[in-house]
Amino acid sequence: MARSFIPITWTIMIIVLLCLPGTMLPSEEGFSIPNFDKFVHITLFGGFVFLWGFYFNSKKYSLRKKMILFFIVYLISNAMGIGLEFVQKCCIPFRDFSLGDIIADMTGAGIGYGICNLFLIGENPPGI
Repeated sequence: MARSFIPITWTIMIIVLLCLPGTMLPSEEGFSIPNFDKFVHITLFGGFVFLWGFYFNSKKYSLRKKMILFFIVYLISNAMGIGLEFVQKCCIPFRDFSLGDIIADMTGAGIGYGICNLFLIGENPPGI
C-alpha cells in the first residue's frame, strides 16, 4: 500500500482539481504565461502515467507485463482526461468542455508513457 500511496494520491488530486467549480479556479489572466492551464494538464496527466508506471516498475513483473501495464495506464489516462472533460461540460458549474485540454491531457500521457518506456524499462533492458 505504501508504494501505491503517491500514484493514488496523484489520481485523486487530478479528479478533485478537474471537478472544482469554475468559480474556485484562479483566472487565467492572473498568470503571465499564456495557456498556462495546458501546461497544468500536460503535467497532471504525464505525472499520472509516470507515477503509475514507476509503481508497476517496482513490482517483480516480467518486462512484457510491465510494458503492457504501462500501455494500459496510458489508455486509462487518456480515457480519464476525455471523461473528465465531459463531466466538466455536463456536471460542473462554470466549467466548459475543451478540446485543447483533451489534447494537452493526451500529450502529457504520451510524454509519461515515453518516459516510462525509455527510462524505467531502460533500467532492465530485454535480454539482460
